[in-house]
Amino acid sequence: MVLAIYRKYRPAIFDDLLGQDLIARVLKESGRQNRFAHAYLFAGPRGTGKTTTARLIAKIANCEKRYSDESFKTKGEPCNKCRSCNEIDEGRSLDVIEIDAASNRGIDEIRDLKESVRLTPAFSRHKVFIIDEAHMLTKEAFNALLKTLEEPPDYIIFILATTEIEKVPATIISRTQQFFFKRVPLEIISGKISSIAVKENIKISHEAIDLIASSAEGSFRDAESLLDQLVSLGGKNISLENVETTVGKIGFDKLSVFADALLKDDLTTTLQLLSRISDSGYNLVQFTKDLLQYLRRVAVLKFNPDMKNMFHRELIKEHLSKIVVHSAIFNDKHIVLIKNLISAYSEMRYSQFPIIPLEVAVIESLK
Repeated sequence: MVLAIYRKYRPAIFDDLLGQDLIARVLKESGRQNRFAHAYLFAGPRGTGKTTTARLIAKIANCEKRYSDESFKTKGEPCNKCRSCNEIDEGRSLDVIEIDAASNRGIDEIRDLKESVRLTPAFSRHKVFIIDEAHMLTKEAFNALLKTLEEPPDYIIFILATTEIEKVPATIISRTQQFFFKRVPLEIISGKISSIAVKENIKISHEAIDLIASSAEGSFRDAESLLDQLVSLGGKNISLENVETTVGKIGFDKLSVFADALLKDDLTTTLQLLSRISDSGYNLVQFTKDLLQYLRRVAVLKFNPDMKNMFHRELIKEHLSKIVVHSAIFNDKHIVLIKNLISAYSEMRYSQFPIIPLEVAVIESLK
C-alpha cells in the first residue's frame, strides 16, 4: 500500500516541526534534561502538529539511544533508529496508546484507561496516553480522569490534544502543561509542499502550490492531503486549473484581477469576469468568501499600513504587493461594497441561484 503523503512526510524530529518554533524549543530542552511533565495539553487548529508532537514526546521519552549515549542525549531529539522509536513510528508500540475521544468519550472508556495506567510499561521506560479530540469527553469522563491526571505513576505521560480548549474543564487544564499551536503561515506551508513536490518528482507551478497552501487554511495535513488527492487524480503533472477544479476556488491572480475591476468601479468588466467564473463551474460562495478576505486586507492596509508586517505571514511577497497597490485606490465607497458583499454571501449560501445575490451586490455598489 502506498503511504499517504501527510504520513510519509510527518516530522520525525522536533527540528522538522515547522511553524511551531517555541514549542519545539521548549520540548527539546525538556528532552535534554529528561524533565518530562506527567500531563500535557495541546490546543490549536486542525493539522498544525498536535498529534505529531505528542508522538515525538513519546519517542524522545522512550528513545533507547538517549539513555545509553550521553552526547546524543544533549541533542534533545529521538534517534528514529532504535526499537522503541521504530515501533512508535509504525504504530505498534504497546506502550503508546492513542485514544480518539470523539468515539471513546464515556466514563467506561476512562475507567478502562485508569486500569491500564496501573500496569507498568511492557518494554519502554514510559507509558504514553495520547487522547485526541479531548474536548469530546463527557463531564463524567473528565471527572473520572481528574485524579489520575493529578497523581499518575512516574512512568505515565498523558497528552491531551484538542481543537476546542474552551470545552475542556479548568480543573483538567490546571493539571497539565499547556502548549498552544498556531496556524502555520502560508509561506511555510508553500515551502513544504514545494519540497515534497521535488522529492516526489511532481511538476507543479508556484501559483498552484500557493492555492493549495491557502486552501489548507494553516493546516499542513490539509495541504498534504490535497496534494495527494491531486496526484491520484491527475498524476505528477499538476496545473493551476487542476487545483482550482478540485478545491472549487480560483487562484490569487484571477481573484486579484476581479478585485481590480471592482475597486476601479468598472462594472462592465466585473460582470464579464463574474460570468466567466460562474460558467467555469467554480464555487461562487467560496469565491465570494475569498473576495471578502482579499478586500478586507486591502481595507486594513488602507487605514493601517503597519499591518503589512502581519499579512507577510499570511501571503507571499508577490501577492502582498498586489494588495498594497489596491489599498492605494481603496476609498469610503468601497466600504459599502464590502457590506453589500457580506449580505450577498449570507444569501448565497441558501440560494439555488447563488450568482444572483452576488450580481445584485456588484451592480448596486458600482452603478
